[in-house]
Amino acid sequence: MTLDETLNHTHASNPLLTLNYEPALESLGEDYYDKVVSEEFPQHILRWRNNALLPRLGLDPQIVKDEDFISAFGKFEQREPLLALRYHGYQFGQYNPQLGDGRGFLYGQVRGIDGELYDFGTKGSGRTPYSRGGDGMLTLKGGVREVLAAEALHRLGVRTSRCLSMIETGLGLWRGDEPSPTRSSVMIRMSKSHIRFGTFERLNYLKRPDLTQKLLDHVIEQYYPHLQAQNDKYALFYAELVQRVAELVAQWMAAGFCHAVLNTDNMSITGESFDYGPYAFIPTYDLQFTAAYFDYYRRYCYSQQPGICKLNLELLQEPLKAIIHQGDLDIALSKFAEYYQAEYRALMLKKLGFEDLQLEQADEFLRLTITFLHDSQVGYHQFFADIAANFSSKWRDDPAFVMTNSEIIPALGESATFDNWCFLYHQILNNFDINEMDKIAKTLTEANPKTALLRPVIESIWEPITEDDNWQPFYDLVGTLQTGK
Repeated sequence: MTLDETLNHTHASNPLLTLNYEPALESLGEDYYDKVVSEEFPQHILRWRNNALLPRLGLDPQIVKDEDFISAFGKFEQREPLLALRYHGYQFGQYNPQLGDGRGFLYGQVRGIDGELYDFGTKGSGRTPYSRGGDGMLTLKGGVREVLAAEALHRLGVRTSRCLSMIETGLGLWRGDEPSPTRSSVMIRMSKSHIRFGTFERLNYLKRPDLTQKLLDHVIEQYYPHLQAQNDKYALFYAELVQRVAELVAQWMAAGFCHAVLNTDNMSITGESFDYGPYAFIPTYDLQFTAAYFDYYRRYCYSQQPGICKLNLELLQEPLKAIIHQGDLDIALSKFAEYYQAEYRALMLKKLGFEDLQLEQADEFLRLTITFLHDSQVGYHQFFADIAANFSSKWRDDPAFVMTNSEIIPALGESATFDNWCFLYHQILNNFDINEMDKIAKTLTEANPKTALLRPVIESIWEPITEDDNWQPFYDLVGTLQTGK
């Protein structure tokens, strides 16, 4: 067998290379992307493969070898073209026309067994025309953090992209926010779409409503196909996007998650969460909590996230109004708060154990919960985990029994708000049959994982990686985040 025949045989036997890749975005033409080449790395060590995602692609994890991941997603063999997507965006309130995929590209698009189209997008794969003087690389710690964020958010019910693989690449990188030289990685992000609000904003900047129309038709065809036959499909698209984004930010808020960089180029046209850089989960219910050290004015702090997402939707109206009537855009956006409140209420009630309550009672229960969390500054995640761990049907008998075994409550001293909260919880439980207590306990357990991805937790698994190249704590943490145990 010749060398070429051997390589062809190897490629043919790699299930990641023989997936049925679709040229969906490529078919739009080169007004939307640049063709690029990948970096050639000196080393390829597979540090993470997401076996949980392979069945969605119709693949059995047992037949996909580690070397298959390295060939496909580290060496980028047999994939052409690789597309660096063009986009602009509002960054911290200022419009920036110098953006685009600066350290990544669209590797390919694959139809899952669910019929959905998925993007494989790289991060850390080298320079592109949009690198703006950067090296186009991703630090290993940045890759580790993104894997962890995506898996934690997925377990918490957030509509999120996920990492399919992460490979250490053997380069030493210089960064101002990490001890340097620091190790490098390249990652594959699997998401519904890498088309962003900023993709449309760029076309408006270029005064190309024809390209906006073409892109919007593509978005509806691929990601909102149920609207295709509707006469007012464009207005319906924007209305549904508003709902998706409102629900997404409600999911972040209930999960206690601060994205940190909600620029319009980090907003997906499918209403999916992606691109996790300086994110953080809140340790306590602190409305001013700010994840990014460079967010000096707290523009993207925890409490600002709903308002910023609504603003980004409003900014998106500028390119869309060439196609959609302004009145329809305004009507759709006016429902943002309604969608947000409904989703946030439902998610927070689940964290308290309930699928549904009467609206007035639900709002009072959540008011007391938030007031207590804000005033006491107990651990946000620990509080809900304690409810799940200590829940008992005896709470129906006497409000004094509620949270009696909690580890965090005794140190707080007296709190009238907490006493009222316990009494209301007791009352609510008595509205349910005793046979429904197991269901409430199950809801609590499912909604409140025992482990929260707080910064000290991330540092605790990063330290053994840097000191001893010990990855076991990382794998253990990922497993814990995925199962919630």
